[in-house]
Amino acid sequence: MATIKRFEDLEIWKEARIICQTIFKIKEESGLKTDYKLNNQINGSSGSIMDNIAEGFERDGNKEFNQFLSIAKASCGETRSQMYRVLDRNYISQERFDQIIAELIGLSKQIAGFMNYLQKTEFRGNKFK
Repeated sequence: MATIKRFEDLEIWKEARIICQTIFKIKEESGLKTDYKLNNQINGSSGSIMDNIAEGFERDGNKEFNQFLSIAKASCGETRSQMYRVLDRNYISQERFDQIIAELIGLSKQIAGFMNYLQKTEFRGNKFK
């Protein structure tokens, strides 16, 4: 694995950012713009994915990073659930919904894989050097 110096270098953070941008575009292009509660919820949960990856990384310890990755993974599930409401309220097409759900499931799997890696590595984080 290449040396990661910043959270911005993490593929999982990059993917989370893309999902956040996608959610924002849906809001701008649909009636989700005026569905304030759902808009706030899905904006918050999708942002929480990338924010928790970043915060965990900046803690400089694998146990804490793993904890924040777990929260980010849970936010993937929360965003997926909210996407069903976006679909049910006809803000997006079934095709676009399926694509975003696949992206969220893929990201959740990537986060789980990274968590597994952190649990198995002997490196415990910069603050323990």
